Amino acid sequence: METPEFKTVGIVGAGAMGRGIAQIAAQAGSTVLLFDTQAAAIEQARAAIAAQWDRMVEKGKLPADAAAGHKARLQPAATLAELKGCDLVVEAIVERLDVKKSLFAELEGIVGEQAVLATNTSSLSVTAIAADLQRPQRFAGYHFFNPVPLMKVVEVIAGLKTDAAVCQRLAAYARQMGHTPVQAGDTPGFIVNHAGRGYGTEALRIVSEGVADFATIDRILKDQMGFRLGPFELFDLTALDVSHPVMESIYRQYYDEPRYRPSVITAQRLAGGVVGKKKGEGFYKYDGGSAQVAPEPPVPQVAEMPPVWVSTRAARRAELYQLLKDLGAKIETGQSPSPQALTLVAPLGFDITTVAVVERLDPARTVGIDMLVDDKATKRRVLATNPATRTDMRDAAHALFARDGKAVSVIRDSGGFVTQRVVATIVNIASDICQQRVCSPQDLETAVTLGLGYPLGPLAMGNQLGPANVLEVLFNMQTVYGDPRYRPSPWLRRRGAIGLSLLHEES
Repeated sequence: METPEFKTVGIVGAGAMGRGIAQIAAQAGSTVLLFDTQAAAIEQARAAIAAQWDRMVEKGKLPADAAAGHKARLQPAATLAELKGCDLVVEAIVERLDVKKSLFAELEGIVGEQAVLATNTSSLSVTAIAADLQRPQRFAGYHFFNPVPLMKVVEVIAGLKTDAAVCQRLAAYARQMGHTPVQAGDTPGFIVNHAGRGYGTEALRIVSEGVADFATIDRILKDQMGFRLGPFELFDLTALDVSHPVMESIYRQYYDEPRYRPSVITAQRLAGGVVGKKKGEGFYKYDGGSAQVAPEPPVPQVAEMPPVWVSTRAARRAELYQLLKDLGAKIETGQSPSPQALTLVAPLGFDITTVAVVERLDPARTVGIDMLVDDKATKRRVLATNPATRTDMRDAAHALFARDGKAVSVIRDSGGFVTQRVVATIVNIASDICQQRVCSPQDLETAVTLGLGYPLGPLAMGNQLGPANVLEVLFNMQTVYGDPRYRPSPWLRRRGAIGLSLLHEES
């Protein structure tokens, strides 16, 4: 084992986060002193960590002598003063600025002049925590994610006065612990919590407009884009007593920036105690730990299928024509639809109502299909009606696009359907993180894929769908909703305009 960057590490806080950091620090070869104001919590933490190592030995993932060495290096500290000889002290306590500031003021008088002090804060300003320290240059953010041994990314955050060498040492130590460090500026939410704003908040806006229910939105985003969990499944897993305050905190810290606007839906559910899986009820009800999800509506039975006419402005028009041929549709090719035709539109960003009016189509026979993503790459097709769409036309479109067995969701009118607006929001926020120089594009991609488990980093996602397409979605959604939430980031607008990769960083 290589010599650890920090030989003796103090961990303050024996909760889940403190336990996780203590575990990987001991595994890296450091002597770890674990302190908590509750003495019983220290022993419980040590026992829990030791039990994990024992399970690893039983499974053949860790030699017995290595486990014994880890246990010997994990030691209790009865008082804060016992951390005097530590090279690094990491705090993992309650997210309160006053409490953290008080702790580090005390620690500064205990540890040596060369010791590094670090906070595991997820939502507070690193600069603010260090503001009253005598030596703020040795203080940094060191944000791990729970469960620490499994979540292999750590954000290294420089405060306003942090010495660059301190961040370099913390990054090197993260690698020794088996984690991937990413460098972040001291901004609200850092990288991961900042980049994650779009997924849940935009899904909540879709629900608030009555476009679709929770389960339908989850199905669409998993099947069309490959997200492992839908946004409402994710909310239930993290619990609203954790996620809603983070949404509010980042929104307020950015002085009510519309891109991060929270939702009254989560505020109300939090107030009612319907916070998620751990309480047995959130956006879903849980029985024995399993979500109870209503079955999808059956495919309608349609006796006679109408002919189909496709808008000349449809996205992926050639692919849509081929799909219709494969499905056995009777396709009209005239300049306008016949009075009997099902009229298909495939807009980017616009709602079906707007398209029907602009293109002078009969709204009663007009249905939209989301063609942002290549149909071959998705497990689900999404159709949208407008307020005037006839039931027989809606059912005919549903039955037609389900002919080959692929799942179909039918939603109410929405600028950008579901996938377009959620993904465009994710890409736009990520682009603005890069524009603000919070981090490098590559660190953003690494942090999001490891920290949030997205199928692709948000910038790679934007590249795959086409920056120009994402821009079109945003511009058109801004027109539909009149909301500055959808204004494109300069990073995205400029790269989309000149055909550059969103991962391109200026020299």
